[in-house]
Amino acid sequence: MNPKAIAVYALPSYQLDVEFANGERRIFDVRPYLDKGVFRLLKDVRRFAAARIVAGSVEWPGEIDLSYDTLYLEGCDREAAIDNLNLAH
Repeated sequence: MNPKAIAVYALPSYQLDVEFANGERRIFDVRPYLDKGVFRLLKDVRRFAAARIVAGSVEWPGEIDLSYDTLYLEGCDREAAIDNLNLAH
């Protein structure tokens, strides 16, 4: 079983910095979802920034959510993501 999310920070470029109950932090890119169904509503930057934790998952107004399994399994390690950004500059 994957750990539940305990904190979320909305980042620029439609990414989430998610902290999990096991102490790990992962970066999840929401951009691939933005043209699908209810996720289109998250193109509104203010709505995207309203991300919050509900029952271990990330939720936005309008009953839009991502499960902690998806966030954990498809997210990338935060430190590796930061290292990649630093190498790109």
